[in-house]
Amino acid sequence: MNMKKFLLIYFFVFSSYTYSEEYQYEIDQSHFALGFLVEHAGYAKTLGMFRDISGSFVHDESNNKVKNIKIIVQTSSVFTNHEKRDAHLRSPDFLNSDEYPEMIFTADEIKIQNKNASVDGNLTLLGITKPIKLEAKINKIAEYPFRSGLSKPMVMGVSARGSFKRSDFGMMYAIKKDLVGDNIDLIIEFEARRN
Repeated sequence: MNMKKFLLIYFFVFSSYTYSEEYQYEIDQSHFALGFLVEHAGYAKTLGMFRDISGSFVHDESNNKVKNIKIIVQTSSVFTNHEKRDAHLRSPDFLNSDEYPEMIFTADEIKIQNKNASVDGNLTLLGITKPIKLEAKINKIAEYPFRSGLSKPMVMGVSARGSFKRSDFGMMYAIKKDLVGDNIDLIIEFEARRN
């Protein structure tokens, strides 16, 4: 093999590794908001959130993709600013937190276009897994302006919205009488730090 052919082969092999830039990100729990809205007897929507969440994903920077997404929500962390209602939401009528302590969202791979992405994933709730679609936007990827220890990490900021029907997961309480809505609107905002 002459030198020209060797260099050509070397270039293609080496470049396939050099330009495959994948970075692991961990969700910053102090900058994560998972909110939800649900109709209350047709008068107004109740706003709630979950306060204990963890998750990670891989950003394939060279191919403009995000993959291996996994977000775990502790269902007992539900909060609607009303103690009695929160206790009811943790009960078997709704989240059944004692038996199903985790709600899990996963997605294999998504393509980013102009910082936007349609995320086709799966939501596991009450032991049932169903597909769910989120519309997401990557707001910013940059060095953080604040130090974490001695360094400033790279941080990605994401906004996402979506919805699902709780009846798809067997959560039927008060739907027939239209006292509590079936449709759950999701509001997701978070920052994630590159490892």
